[in-house]
Amino acid sequence: MIEILVTLVILAIGLLGVASLQLVASFNHADALSRSQAVLVAEQVSERLRVSAFNAPDADGKIIDDDYVNSNLYNFANLSCNSTASEHVCFCQQFPATLANCQTTVCDSAQFAAFDAYQLSCASIQHNPNMRVSVTCADSNTTDSTACSAGSRHTIMLSWPASHWGVNTSSTTINNAACNPTTSDDNDCIIVEVFL
Repeated sequence: MIEILVTLVILAIGLLGVASLQLVASFNHADALSRSQAVLVAEQVSERLRVSAFNAPDADGKIIDDDYVNSNLYNFANLSCNSTASEHVCFCQQFPATLANCQTTVCDSAQFAAFDAYQLSCASIQHNPNMRVSVTCADSNTTDSTACSAGSRHTIMLSWPASHWGVNTSSTTINNAACNPTTSDDNDCIIVEVFL
């Protein structure tokens, strides 16, 4: 009888280890899925920036419409929802009436920027509803009239809340400062830089 009890205790300890591995694997799988989705969306953003670039009127090179770096266009900041549904259901299930649909109508460069920002925001939350898109520009020439002059560096960042298992993030220095502008943030991110 004692041998059976000892065997059951050892078996229970082994099964707890397997359950712990499953839990850690699920956290890692969710993080890998978010990271893969972020990479795909970041590639889409960089491709859309390159496709939408046009010759600068006052310089030798390509520029994009200033609205591509307008933070109010990303993550549905320029749209409103009259329900408590998720952003994907509220904004992505049906095309918003306040935006120009550039697939069916002729759009100018500002409308294309808003349309692209909308589509990229929908793509980013497809698998992770907490993912956020950001496009910024380090202007190479602040004396001209454009926000992103020819040759400027465009930074594309997709960030999402980090999921950790067994790590106390408040006592570690694993956080990337680019992903976490304040010390209270705990995000993972993908950053891509594009020069036009």
